Amino acid sequence: MSIETYLKKHSEALVKDVGIEAACALTGRSKATLGRYYSDADEHGDRFMPIDVVAQLEAAAEFPHVTAALADMRGITLSYDTDRKNSPAHGVNQDVVALAQRFAMLMSEYNQAIGDGKITVNEAKRMLREATALQQVLLAMKLNLEDEVD
Repeated sequence: MSIETYLKKHSEALVKDVGIEAACALTGRSKATLGRYYSDADEHGDRFMPIDVVAQLEAAAEFPHVTAALADMRGITLSYDTDRKNSPAHGVNQDVVALAQRFAMLMSEYNQAIGDGKITVNEAKRMLREATALQQVLLAMKLNLEDEVD
C-alpha cells in the first residue's frame, strides 16, 4: 500500500470516527471537501487533509487515526496523555478484560472472513477496525501499567 493510500484510509477513518456531519461543523468544510481528502479517485490523489483539520477532528475523535498512521510510518509508538478528558481512568484488571474481549472480536471477524477462503475488502475493513480498537486498549493498558510502576 502506498503512503498516499495509507494516509487517505486513515483520514477516512478519522472523519467516520467523528461523524461526517459533526466533522463538517467542526472544520467548516463541506461533505464534498472532506470526501476529497480521503478519496482514492485519480483526480483527488494529491489532496490531503490539512494539519489544522486533522487537529480539530482528532480532538473530537475516539482515536487519533492520522497521527497514529504517521507515527506508524516512522516506527514510533504513541502514548496517550493520562489527563485526556475522554479517557476515564480505570485499572489494569479492566484493561485485561477489555483486551481479551477485543482480541476475541478480532478473531471472530477473522474467522468469519476466512470462512470462504478469501478476505474481501469489507471484511478487511472490519478486521482493521477491530485491530485499531485492540490497539487503543493496549495503549490504555500501557498507561495504566506505567501508573502502577510510578
